[in-house]
Amino acid sequence: MSLIGDGLEKAVQKAFTRPAPKSAGPQMRYLVKQLGGTKAVAQMLRVSQRTVERYVKDQIKKPRPDLAARIEREVKKRWQPQIRAKAKAKAASTGGIIIDTRARMGYTAPIGSTDQDRIRHLTIALPPIYAARLFDAQEQGASDARLQEIAAEALKEVYFQDGGRRAGSLDEVRFTDIEHLEFDL
Repeated sequence: MSLIGDGLEKAVQKAFTRPAPKSAGPQMRYLVKQLGGTKAVAQMLRVSQRTVERYVKDQIKKPRPDLAARIEREVKKRWQPQIRAKAKAKAASTGGIIIDTRARMGYTAPIGSTDQDRIRHLTIALPPIYAARLFDAQEQGASDARLQEIAAEALKEVYFQDGGRRAGSLDEVRFTDIEHLEFDL
């Protein structure tokens, strides 16, 4: 995935009411139940159908690291879809989303202003409209660059322009060299 996409996904996972299965057997059984059979799981994970059956029967308990990571990613992607949808809907309608980032930020503005890029550490509550835009773009498979543009627009409005109370002549905000990025709902 991407830095911003992964950050959004982790924020949504914090809303889970139950932990996802941790060991290989329960994870594999969950995937088999979700996808309706061992063949579909085997194709998705790029392993043999017999291997999937062995995990389901607990004949194999410890997957190799790359397979363990794929299994965990696929389980978390499908875990508690209704809770996930409610968390996204709440953030997009009333709650908004909090962004905590350390990145290089600057802006394009009229001559005479101090628009030089510099590293800034910000923790800012973004309005629900930007949460909705971020989640919609993520669901449509937007690239990390597009998600970064949306985040930059949000930072422009909320941080640099303070909701229209200052810096009204900013043209563009640059949001690059992200060192740290975390979202919270």
